[in-house]
Amino acid sequence: AVHVVPADVVVAQIEAVVGDIGVDAAKTGMLLSAAIVEAVAAAVEALEIPLLVVDPVMVAKSGDRLLEDDAVKAIKTQLLRHAYVVTPNCPEAEVLAGVAITSLRDAREAARRIHRLGSTAVIVKGGHLAGPEVVDILFDGRDFFEFSGPRLDSSNTHGTGCTFGAAVTASLAHGRPLEEATRLAKTYVEGGIRHGIPLGHGHG
Repeated sequence: AVHVVPADVVVAQIEAVVGDIGVDAAKTGMLLSAAIVEAVAAAVEALEIPLLVVDPVMVAKSGDRLLEDDAVKAIKTQLLRHAYVVTPNCPEAEVLAGVAITSLRDAREAARRIHRLGSTAVIVKGGHLAGPEVVDILFDGRDFFEFSGPRLDSSNTHGTGCTFGAAVTASLAHGRPLEEATRLAKTYVEGGIRHGIPLGHGHG
């Protein structure tokens, strides 16, 4: 089930943290509606939140939609221009870029198109592509960087995208450059999958 938090409450949460603790870097996750996307974008601008990592969460592991159609448009037109980096997986990148992705070449083209929407950099995660290796593509607006790792045979992959984005954000908050932050996040998520504990009967 999904419970939609009112947009003004989302903004109040952001203001409380920024006003009390301060923010060196921030990450967005599941935003669901256009109203929330627009409110978050306005708060990021008004509060001058630096180093925004946008994880454009669209579909859950269960297949449930986590982003309404009008919210996709709001992300493209309102939020991405505030993003330091956006971290879509291949299905999400296809929606944002309007191209099919079946290869690393396609992923690079998608990254170029998403970059033109306003973010400083783009990471297209390669977990949905076929092959013995998982290759993530980083595009900083000028150069491409590839981060390769083994495809691990595990069902403990619930939350890997969110964890990756959070790990990138944490490294950015520590002042690490984006290339290093991406590499560290990939290593961290690989470790989480490799040592995941199969709890319950759903996605591990």
